[in-house]
Amino acid sequence: MLMLKTTIELQLERLRAPQPSLNLVSACRIQEGIIALSDDKIVELAQSFYRSNKKISFFIPASGSGSRMFHFLFEFLEAPNESNSGYVERFLTHIEDFAFFHQFPLAIQKALRDRSMDLDAFVSFILNNKGYGLAHLPKGLIPFHKNGPFLLCPIQEHVVQGQLINQNSCSFHFTIQPKFQEYIQRQLEFLEGMTSRKFEVDFSVQNSATNAIAFDENFQPITNPEGDYLTRPAGHGALLENFKSVDSDLIFIKNIDNIQHFNHSSTSIQTQQMLGGLFLEVQGEITNLVTNFSDEGWSHFNKNYQLFHESVNELSNSDKLELLHRPLRICGMVQNEGQPGGGPFWVENNGEVTKQIVEKAQINPKSDQVRVMIQSSHFNPVIMVCQGRNVDGTSIDLDVFKDENAYFKVSKSHKGQSINFVELPGLWNGSMAKWNTVFVEIPSETFSPVKSILDLLDKAHQPT
Repeated sequence: MLMLKTTIELQLERLRAPQPSLNLVSACRIQEGIIALSDDKIVELAQSFYRSNKKISFFIPASGSGSRMFHFLFEFLEAPNESNSGYVERFLTHIEDFAFFHQFPLAIQKALRDRSMDLDAFVSFILNNKGYGLAHLPKGLIPFHKNGPFLLCPIQEHVVQGQLINQNSCSFHFTIQPKFQEYIQRQLEFLEGMTSRKFEVDFSVQNSATNAIAFDENFQPITNPEGDYLTRPAGHGALLENFKSVDSDLIFIKNIDNIQHFNHSSTSIQTQQMLGGLFLEVQGEITNLVTNFSDEGWSHFNKNYQLFHESVNELSNSDKLELLHRPLRICGMVQNEGQPGGGPFWVENNGEVTKQIVEKAQINPKSDQVRVMIQSSHFNPVIMVCQGRNVDGTSIDLDVFKDENAYFKVSKSHKGQSINFVELPGLWNGSMAKWNTVFVEIPSETFSPVKSILDLLDKAHQPT
C-alpha cells in the first residue's frame, strides 16, 4: 500500500502542476537538423542494408481499437446530420472497394449492391458484435486490403512487407490486447499457409503496473464499484518496457495503421532499407570517431549527419566522446502537409540543445512557442530504426536515456464523468529524449495512415 500511496502522490503532484513545457529553439529543416539524400545515395544505402547480416526486428504497437475509424457511422446511428450522412453516402457508394466487403455473406453483398438493405440495419451490422463487429476489433485485425483472392489485415501486411527489408529473416513484436492473441495467431497461421513461410512473431501486453490512476475534477482518485482505483493505460511511454524485451541489433518502429497495399509498397520498403543502411553507416562513423577522435573528424561527421547542435562544439573532447556513446536512432521525416501529431525540433533543456520529436500537447498554446511550432516544415510519421544493443552485443540500459519530466496531462470522459490522469513520456518523445537522433527526409508516399475507414479509398490502399 505504501508503494501505491507513493504512486498516487506522485501522479497527483504532476496533475496539480502546470503541464511540463518545452523550450523550442527552432524547427528542424533541411540542412538545419534534417538531412536529404540523393536518389543514388538512397539506392546505395538500401542495397547495402539488404545485403547486411544484422539481426533486425519490428516493434509495432497494435493494441489500439478500430472503433475510431467508424466514428461517423456511430454518429449517424445516434444523430444523423448533413455531415455524417455525407460520409455514410460515400461509404456506401464505394462499399465494394473495401476489402472487408468480400467477407460479407453473399446475401448481404447482394442487398448492398441493390441498395435494398435498410441503412440503419447495415450500419449496425458493420459495427456490432451481433453482425460483423468491425468496430470491436483492434485496428490491426480489420481487413485493409484485397490482394487477388486474399484479404489481409495490417498485422499480416507488416509481416509481409518486413520480410522484404533484408535478405535474412527478421522478427516481429506486436503489443496487443490479450483477448485477441488467439485471433491474431490464426491470421498469421493463414499467412504462413498462403506463403509457405514460417514467421518469427511474438507479443506482449502493456504492463498494467504502469497504468495511470484516474482523478476527478477535485483531484480525488476515482474508484470503481469494487473499491479499486480506476486506472488508464499510460500511453505509448509505457511501452518502453515492452520495447526493452526485443533482442536485436536494429529495431524498426512503425504504427500499425501505416501500411500500404502491396502493389504500392515499393517506396516504403526501399525507404526502410535506406533507414537501416543509414543507421549502419552512421554507427560505423561513430565507432571510427570514438576510436580515432579528432576535431576535424567531429566537424566532418556532424556536417554530414546534422546530429548535434552547433553549441556542442564548445564542449570538451571528453564530453563529445560521452555524447557519442548514447544509443542511436534514425527517424524518417515527411514534409508537413497539415497532419496532426509531432514534428522535429531543436529543444533546449537545462542548457543542452538536442533534437527531439515534439507533440503539440507538449507546447503551451498561449506562449510564443506556438510560433516556432507552426514553422515546422516536416512531420513525424513514426518510421524509424533504433539501436537494439551495443556494438559489442551487450544490452543498453534505456531507462538512463529517458526524460521523466516529459509526461503528458490528459483529460477525458469516462461514463459521463470527467477524469484526469498522467501519461508517461512518449516512446519516441520523452522515453528517447537522450538518444542520438538523425532526422532524414523520406517520401510522403511512405505515410498512408488509416484514421478513418474512408482513408482506405485512397490510392495507397487500393490494388490499382
